[in-house]
Amino acid sequence: MDLLSGLTLAAPAGLNAYIPLLGAALAQRSGWIHLEEPFDVLGSWWLIGIIVALLLVEIVADKVPAVDSANDAVQTVVRPVAGGVLAVAASGQIDVSPWVLALAGVLIAGGVHAVKASARPVVNVSTAGVGAPVVSTIEDVVAVVLTVMALVVPLLAFVAIAALVVWAVVVVRRFRRRLRDQADDA
Repeated sequence: MDLLSGLTLAAPAGLNAYIPLLGAALAQRSGWIHLEEPFDVLGSWWLIGIIVALLLVEIVADKVPAVDSANDAVQTVVRPVAGGVLAVAASGQIDVSPWVLALAGVLIAGGVHAVKASARPVVNVSTAGVGAPVVSTIEDVVAVVLTVMALVVPLLAFVAIAALVVWAVVVVRRFRRRLRDQADDA
């Protein structure tokens, strides 16, 4: 289950790096989970304070059209790194190379981030910016729910992430089909 917790924490890091980092930090601090050294430092109050400050900046920046795209550019590095750190930190003492775990976390968080960062400009343009705060709030809620699930019931988090991936593929296919049909009609 530790492996599943670590890998499922990487997915919400692709939406918002600081929500799962804060979740893991608070879980470490409260004794709910045990993070291996050197990642146990996440549970220190000073680092929790830094994560909270960065989370507040992220929440505000992600709600403003155009600023959200600039923020996504910066987060292109931060979110995958957070996913890699979480995958290694929360996986406990399993018999898998930490480099493999880090790579898996980077790929999971990076993939989620790539979808988010690609979709956001489309949302901004198609809604004249009105959709940015709505979509960002939904992303934050999903990140919180997935983080809690990854810490409490990692198998359920895995199923939820798989369902979200299937849903995203269906939506993208429908969108592409609609664009193709519009092009054929023109």
